[in-house]
Amino acid sequence: MPIKDKFYQRIRKVLLKHGVIEEVKADEAVALAEKDDAHSYADILLERGFVDEEAYLSAIAIETNLPPVDVEKVTFDGDALGVLSQELASYYGVLPVSKIGNILTVAVGNPFDILKLDDVRTLTNCDLRPVVSTERTIKRAIQKAYNPDEAKMDQAIQALKEDKDSGNLELKKESEEEQIDLSEISDEGGESPVIKLVNMLIVRALKEGASDIHIEPYEKNVIVRYRQDGVLREAAQPPKSMVNNLISRIKIMSSMDIAERRIPQDGKFQVKFEGRQVDFRVSILPTIFGEKAVLRVLDSSKLNLGISQLGFEPEAETAFRRALAASYGMVLVTGPTGSGKSTTLYASLREVLNPEENVCTVEEPVEYQLDGVIQVPVNPKRGLTFAVALRSLLRQDPDTIMIGEIRDFETADIAVKAALTGHLVFSTLHTNDAPSSISRLVDMGIDPFMVSSSLILVAAQRLCRKLCDRCKAPLDKMPLPEDLLRMGCKEADLPTAKFWRAVGCNACSNGYRGRFAILEALEVDDDIKKVIVERKPAMDIKKLAIEKKGMLTLRRCGLLNAMRGRTSLEEVLRMTMTD
Repeated sequence: MPIKDKFYQRIRKVLLKHGVIEEVKADEAVALAEKDDAHSYADILLERGFVDEEAYLSAIAIETNLPPVDVEKVTFDGDALGVLSQELASYYGVLPVSKIGNILTVAVGNPFDILKLDDVRTLTNCDLRPVVSTERTIKRAIQKAYNPDEAKMDQAIQALKEDKDSGNLELKKESEEEQIDLSEISDEGGESPVIKLVNMLIVRALKEGASDIHIEPYEKNVIVRYRQDGVLREAAQPPKSMVNNLISRIKIMSSMDIAERRIPQDGKFQVKFEGRQVDFRVSILPTIFGEKAVLRVLDSSKLNLGISQLGFEPEAETAFRRALAASYGMVLVTGPTGSGKSTTLYASLREVLNPEENVCTVEEPVEYQLDGVIQVPVNPKRGLTFAVALRSLLRQDPDTIMIGEIRDFETADIAVKAALTGHLVFSTLHTNDAPSSISRLVDMGIDPFMVSSSLILVAAQRLCRKLCDRCKAPLDKMPLPEDLLRMGCKEADLPTAKFWRAVGCNACSNGYRGRFAILEALEVDDDIKKVIVERKPAMDIKKLAIEKKGMLTLRRCGLLNAMRGRTSLEEVLRMTMTD
């Protein structure tokens, strides 16, 4: 079969003349071209590795006296692209690079085809200035130049790609037993750019230990950010035009209504990655520039912790363990969202779990599944509130109960009464410190006597970022003694106080790696019960706990860790309030 590429002999002759290919290889390429209508002679030479691309381009450029150009690295000129459609550019194998006045610079893959260049000159009504590239490079560049959004998507995927084993991501639908393979991310074909990008965002988040993925639409762009160690940082910028497709893909994974874009939606999905199952809780929120998505990562492999592994100060851990050993009463863990309350509660349940007792939870939602624990998901839309679930649960003969959050009087009242009737109750509140939780219960309408009788421990918690051991450095200038005292240091700390700062290296990028918990543990003993019954304010309770009971406050715990070089003074001041 004759070769479709009628210029192959000319190209073969030039390459042999300049010594960039052996005659045997040149003839072998001719034989292959006779059997292949889809590829030109030059394409076969380059794809088979018969000739080096740079050497090929140099030989053609010297022979034709035209400058060589790598069109994949040039900045495309919108005016130049506007004079020739993508279809015509692909047909003629040329790419408009720039246009100055009536002079149009075009990259050509086959400068020997004078007739095609004449056609392009006529179609554009411009004087042509040819430059040389390879045909296959021009094909890729045409796609990139005329489809910038698709090119940006490919760039975003490439930027996220870390290594070949970052695939193996499988989506498990809740209604099905089997797992649906989403295909390997490292594979270049077979799946759409949107699916590939969503998969890659999830994989990278899991690899980097992110707790949340934010997809945020703005007027002119879209930003993807990861929350790592409690702080958001930018991870990618997909093209703005793709945001609806990205959100739709996430909705499909989360079993949401992809047609509904006017109201918030919540959902969840589960993936299997590197041999472990990871859950995602998804929230979609309409904004003025499109829908925003937040994916909360719920990696149960990170919850296999006991109390001793949470990093509490010895005094706080001892107080916590005394509370766990109680046969009945209520333990409250307080703090803002993202302060590690759930981790501490699940670690507590693991400590008290034994086959001789009935351990139950009421949660909204159930974030992690624990073996040996009966977990009840709250569903307010169906009338299953915390209070309703608790009433039913108390008829299930429980020994230990964990309540996801106390939000109202009804839930608080049932929890307190359960703690007074032989149950060990764990729950959370949103308050700034431990003593404020007592005041919050009283403000909800719980009698102070009931509060004092039921509570055995209130623990306020925060998560501080750890300084990277590889790059942390001592503070260049120590704060003044009076400033340290104002921050919460004691006189005895001043002679030996030493603080460290975040630097940043390849291992951490920002000077921090991981987080640890600091705990303010308030044990409710007889003295504390007395001031609760007397309706004393939270400040009086705190003062008594510090001065008479030796309670370590959040600020004090943070400062102790800062002086040990575990975290920075800046981080402690950011995460805690002055006592």
